[in-house]
Amino acid sequence: MKRRQFINNVALASVGASFLGGSLKAHAANAFTPAKNKFPLHFAPHDGMFKAHAGTDILDQIQFMADQGFTAFEDNELKGRSLTTQEAMAALLKKHQMTMGVFVAHKIYWKEPNLASGDEDYLNEFLADIKDSVAVAKRIGAKWMTVVPGHVDLRLSKDYQTANVVNALRKACEILEPHGLVMVLEPLNFRNHPGLFLTESPQAYQICKAVNSPSCKILFDIYHQQIQEGNLIPNIEACWDEIAYFQIGDNPGRNEPGTGEINYRNVFKYIHDRGFKGVLGMEHGNSMPDKAGEQAVIDAYLAASNFD
Repeated sequence: MKRRQFINNVALASVGASFLGGSLKAHAANAFTPAKNKFPLHFAPHDGMFKAHAGTDILDQIQFMADQGFTAFEDNELKGRSLTTQEAMAALLKKHQMTMGVFVAHKIYWKEPNLASGDEDYLNEFLADIKDSVAVAKRIGAKWMTVVPGHVDLRLSKDYQTANVVNALRKACEILEPHGLVMVLEPLNFRNHPGLFLTESPQAYQICKAVNSPSCKILFDIYHQQIQEGNLIPNIEACWDEIAYFQIGDNPGRNEPGTGEINYRNVFKYIHDRGFKGVLGMEHGNSMPDKAGEQAVIDAYLAASNFD
């Protein structure tokens, strides 16, 4: 079914109503058909990952993900989507009992300092973005949102910068805590994103401990941390009580598990055996194009999830 038709239906019905018309009508008629695959963790694909199979419409893509057995979805660009599209996505995710993963909560400053600088205007802009993200999170049924503190401030000592970031995050937590929402801090590697303030998992751990709020946790991106620090499982273990979300990508290439050097079967086994119930975002590309490449992604996750 085309997005416009679907959105119009959702606007006329409650979130729990049946989906009628087009391809989704066929899915509704087979609502109790088991998903094709069973994954032991909540892997979350993203927009465009399966477009050769499902097309470019975000709703058709989510439907395809559900049919394949994925139980979560993430969308960095969620805040830029229309209100009606967000509502339609929320309804479809709820229908398939899929968990909504992260979206980007604020404007990220890739090349100039903002939160690290302590500048009041940047702080106010950040807090306004967080307030806006609360409404988006509640609309879509999300719990987590990504926060990146921005570029380093070369004019300030690292300790002053840390104090500024902690102050900003504490103020953001005052906004998020009443709603039970969580911002997840993402350390990013020096190669893809040179000059950023937050780069390593121990640094993110230190900041979360200083903020001391259930609304400030770590997004441990396995791809970024393999490049930045390696020693993946020991660092995951050391940060465990502050990690709320994972993201995935093999290195080199930032594609699906099995295309690089990371032993994802062991990493996933460790995360699974620790009883992690959250989302693992598939924030990577496909190593091959077209339908064959998309099937390779699905097969890669099945293989990496085979712990026996």
